[in-house]
Amino acid sequence: MTLLDHTGQPLEEWRDGVVTKMRVSAAVGAHQLCIFDQWCDVGAGAPLHLHAVEELLEVMHGTAEIICGEDVHVVRANQSVLIAAGCLHGFKNVGDGKLHVRATLAAPIFEASYEDSTEVSRRWLPESRS
Repeated sequence: MTLLDHTGQPLEEWRDGVVTKMRVSAAVGAHQLCIFDQWCDVGAGAPLHLHAVEELLEVMHGTAEIICGEDVHVVRANQSVLIAAGCLHGFKNVGDGKLHVRATLAAPIFEASYEDSTEVSRRWLPESRS
């Protein structure tokens, strides 16, 4: 068992209007999970992308429009969307204030490929420890 204190974990700006805190990943010894929070300004979010693993996207606060394949859902606090591996998906903040989402991926690292060729494929790896 590993006790994790999320208080000191750093915030990273992943794109304009989107700040991320990696909570659980290979960096803290996870072998099968990547869990991170994102705070998104109005209109901001994640462009269409896909993962090789299943993802659960939960709205903690605010309102998100989540697209997965042909499906579009307006999701509010205490609601989640289960996204199948390989499904092209994305989301944006359609509310009046800051959107807080929590994502859980069935892998210890974050890896995504984006539909938009101007977005660089992202592979989040933990910093090496000395």
